[in-house]
Amino acid sequence: MFDKERYKIKTLQILSPIKPVDKNTIATKDFLLRARRSRASYDLPLYYLVYFLFAELLDFENLGQFEKVAWSFPIDYKGRAFLIEFRKFGIGVFVQDIERDEDDAAQIVKRINGAVKCARPFFDNIAEEAVKASLLNVTNKNRELYQRYEYLLGLYEAEYEKYLSYKEEYSTIESGSVTTYKSLGFEYRKRSDWLAISCIEAFFSWTEHLFVHLAIVAQGLSDGEELSKLIDSEWKVKYKKAIPDDTVEANKFYDELLIVRQQLRNFVAHGAFGKEGNAFAFHSHTGAVPVMMSYKRRKNRFSLYGSLSFIEKDVIAFVQEFIDFLWKNFPAAMYYTQELCLPTILTLAADGTYNDASKDMESMKLFSDRLMSMMDDSANMDW
Repeated sequence: MFDKERYKIKTLQILSPIKPVDKNTIATKDFLLRARRSRASYDLPLYYLVYFLFAELLDFENLGQFEKVAWSFPIDYKGRAFLIEFRKFGIGVFVQDIERDEDDAAQIVKRINGAVKCARPFFDNIAEEAVKASLLNVTNKNRELYQRYEYLLGLYEAEYEKYLSYKEEYSTIESGSVTTYKSLGFEYRKRSDWLAISCIEAFFSWTEHLFVHLAIVAQGLSDGEELSKLIDSEWKVKYKKAIPDDTVEANKFYDELLIVRQQLRNFVAHGAFGKEGNAFAFHSHTGAVPVMMSYKRRKNRFSLYGSLSFIEKDVIAFVQEFIDFLWKNFPAAMYYTQELCLPTILTLAADGTYNDASKDMESMKLFSDRLMSMMDDSANMDW
């Protein structure tokens, strides 16, 4: 069991002489309304660490929410009143007299930083308990990752069009009496292949993130520890968690995309000597013979033949087909996670909110509008 009292004693010692205000603490009559942010405030730790320190570990009084103020802890430092507050424009140490109290504010910040560092095991315990209780929001980076994919897709398509236009043309280089011919089509095809590989890499990066969110919104994943395991799992596990049905269409995409990932991404991304798995060649009476390294790592890892090749253009088309499949089968969930890029909230999966909202697009839009309004009010501290 975590020894909270031990860390409470240690952090109070580090904070001393900071203590809760009492009747002997000196403060101007209108201090709460006119307190000013000290320059030392910019060196404070993250706002939530300060909150957990004073509210959860030390049990200091919190004055609560005010207009544009999320929380406020009045403290006594050498007999004078100071405020530790989280306002719309950030956390700060707020003082009565900006000139007189600045040095003291700097000392307060120094002591808070020391206490936060000392209390790290306490914060780790809070995080562990939050995961166990599934009180989690999952950061959503889907739009950013998808935009990367789209950007690389556009570059690939442009380069491939150049290849189609110039594949029969040659440039010439004159060097004295020697003329060298260079195939323009070959150069553009090579560049388009490189971009296709980068594009497919971006696709797998995006979908690996997307599947975690779909597992929550579309499939009702609501357990924090299960979520942690899913985030650490492989792409194929995430796929099955987000798209668990065994329809012919879903299985077709799973099987084909898994082959693409194994053949292209694993070899190219991890330096396995080319997309066809050509690891090395051995000497024979008929010359050098290529040896294939099997990505499946079965009993016979090495082979003289294999089918580890792919056609970039076809893979790109198949990826686009899969994206259409996602929007067709999970329109409301895709709208929430991809179009709006809202964080996914495990408690909303646990209480059935996501399930109800995902029934049709109208329900999801109404729910999302309410959620965004609540988030805007919170960000603006409009209580």
